[in-house]
Amino acid sequence: MSLPSNHNISESDLIKGCLDGDRRMQEHLYQRFSPKMYAVCLRYAGKAEDAQDILQDGFVKIFKNLHMYRGDGSFEGWIRRIFVNTAIEHYRKQANLYPVTENHENLLETKELSAFDSLSMKDLMKMIQELSPGYRTVFNLYVVEGYSHKEIAQIAGISEGTSKSQLARAKGVLQNIIKTKRTLS
Repeated sequence: MSLPSNHNISESDLIKGCLDGDRRMQEHLYQRFSPKMYAVCLRYAGKAEDAQDILQDGFVKIFKNLHMYRGDGSFEGWIRRIFVNTAIEHYRKQANLYPVTENHENLLETKELSAFDSLSMKDLMKMIQELSPGYRTVFNLYVVEGYSHKEIAQIAGISEGTSKSQLARAKGVLQNIIKTKRTLS
C-alpha cells in the first residue's frame, strides 16, 4: 500500500502521526515545511551551511515540542516562530549584537530605503546576507517579521536602543551596497 502524497494528508493527521512517533509522518512534515523554513533560515544565516544547521535545529525543536502546539493560530505560523527563534539563538550565541549608549542612539538617522523598491527579491536577499549577523538579525526581525524594537530587545536580549541602532546601521550598510552596485553597473 502506498503512502498518500504529502499534501493529501490533513494537518491534524500529520500532527497526530508525528506525536505517535510515525517516522513517515515526520518525513511528510519535514517535506511539507522544509522549503519555506529553509528560506526563513537563509534570511538569518550568512551562508547556506549555517542555514542548514538552523533548519536541522529547528526541526529537532519542532519534533521535541510538537506536544505543546495548542491549535491556536496556524500550524505553519507556530513552526515559523520556532525557526525564527532558533535563528536568533544561533546568532545570540555568537554575541554579534553590539550595544550602544542612548546618546549614540539619538545620533543615528534612519533613512528611507526607497532604492529597495527597484530591487528584485533575489538581489535583496543577497544584500541582506552580506550584513553582519547582528545587523541581519535585527533587520529581518523588524522589516521582514514585523517585530517592534521592544519585542526585538526581549527576543535578542538587547536594549531597545541597540535594536534601533542595529536597524539604522543595517539600513546604512544596505544603502552603501546598493550605491556601490549601481556605480559598478
